[in-house]
Amino acid sequence: MASRADFSAPGLRLERDLWQQGIHYIGGMDEAGRGALAGPVAAAVVVLPPDPDSLGSLRHVRDSKLLAPLERERAAEAVRACALAWALGLASASEIDAQGILPATRLAMTRAVGALPFLPEYFLLDYIYWPQLAAPHLSIPKGEWHSLSIAAASVIAKTERDRLLVELEARYPGYGFARHKGYGTAVHRQAIRRLGLSAEHRRSFCGSALSLGDPQP
Repeated sequence: MASRADFSAPGLRLERDLWQQGIHYIGGMDEAGRGALAGPVAAAVVVLPPDPDSLGSLRHVRDSKLLAPLERERAAEAVRACALAWALGLASASEIDAQGILPATRLAMTRAVGALPFLPEYFLLDYIYWPQLAAPHLSIPKGEWHSLSIAAASVIAKTERDRLLVELEARYPGYGFARHKGYGTAVHRQAIRRLGLSAEHRRSFCGSALSLGDPQP
């Protein structure tokens, strides 16, 4: 039986239109971790080569939410090997608490762009309002389903953030970060009740999440 991933190849229609206009360096952007109770929000930017024939190794790249962990890791390896450039930006739990999740997400995106070796001529964004971005750009609902550049960024953001949460498991044992990656699962909420909040928890998120009780199985 076919999975959702089989029907969601993002394609290159948006990129081809821009390449035909003479715009060669397109930065696809997406984030991961906006809804988590702990850990940073991560943003990734990926610039693919302006040559569709060179992108065959990315045929399995999809919206990261549609891929199993091993599929995501393989897709991320392919993206890193193929991309002209890619970069990650983070905003910490304390920055999320101080600024709010949307400004902190934009901060992570700004840091990702700043970490690139060159500035793309145009950006394709998964749907987010980012008025501070002066470069030409297009913000697309469900962008990971419509742009291979955005899908590639979603895979990088997710796998890199997951790796960071696995590292946090060693620093903060007992919370299960390696398992739930900071999201508000029943196991995670129970750990917070038992151990209290760590330095990596978003206090502005945790109060309301804990008051809801554990989700029913």
